Amino acid sequence: MKNNEKKSPNGKKARSEKPTDFFQPVEKADSFENFELNLAEMLKAGVHFGHKSSRWNPKMREYIFGVKNNIHIINLEKTVSLFQEALDFMKNTAENGGKILFVGTKPQARELIEKAANLLDMPYVKNRWLGGTFTNFSEIKRRIKYFNDQEKLSESDEIKKYTKYEQSQIRKEIARMNEKMGGIKKMEKLPQAVFLIDIKENALAVKEARNIGIPIIALTDTNTDPTLIDYPIPANDDALSSLKYILGIIVKNITKVKKIESNKKNS
Repeated sequence: MKNNEKKSPNGKKARSEKPTDFFQPVEKADSFENFELNLAEMLKAGVHFGHKSSRWNPKMREYIFGVKNNIHIINLEKTVSLFQEALDFMKNTAENGGKILFVGTKPQARELIEKAANLLDMPYVKNRWLGGTFTNFSEIKRRIKYFNDQEKLSESDEIKKYTKYEQSQIRKEIARMNEKMGGIKKMEKLPQAVFLIDIKENALAVKEARNIGIPIIALTDTNTDPTLIDYPIPANDDALSSLKYILGIIVKNITKVKKIESNKKNS
């Protein structure tokens, strides 16, 4: 089933409540470096499209411009301002050597979140959020160590000491762990911040971050509660073009900061 399709109660395919033009394949979207933070670019990317007016959260009221064809339209002037605040915080975090955990588990976000995080050398979660990632990090850290140890074993001559069946089982276990923890296997300590694409889908991540005081940067669509977020970015969190635009701006800005810091160290 395509990203812009949903099943109706009778089991038949139903059209998405958001314009289908903005659910474009990743390969058709522009490269990260081509984006600029301005209203025209946001409109082009469909950042302003919210959910049906019947599916809104009243706490998003101040960020909504109006309604068109029963779809809430996000006030992009406020998005620009809040996005800049979020960027400033993220750049400052990266400038000081801090890590930001990128989380995007909905299907259309997974490839983008992985690509963005890898470009920035940041940890990421693209599949299911593991309960306790923040609140029980000591256990998560133990599991990460085991995962890394098994990977090293599979790549060393030690693996030859095992039977072919045992080697197969070890590799299958590594594949399962990679699916769950591949994006955080280098995360030796808790991150200094977390960036989330969908705070409803990743409500547990939000709860854990709030419980232990990790600052949260997140997209807040018209059906979410922005008061849960330290740095809310009112934006369409469904359309691929919107996600790529937001991540593109983040990658571009943090990359610039990291290059400056790298040049300072090398000079």
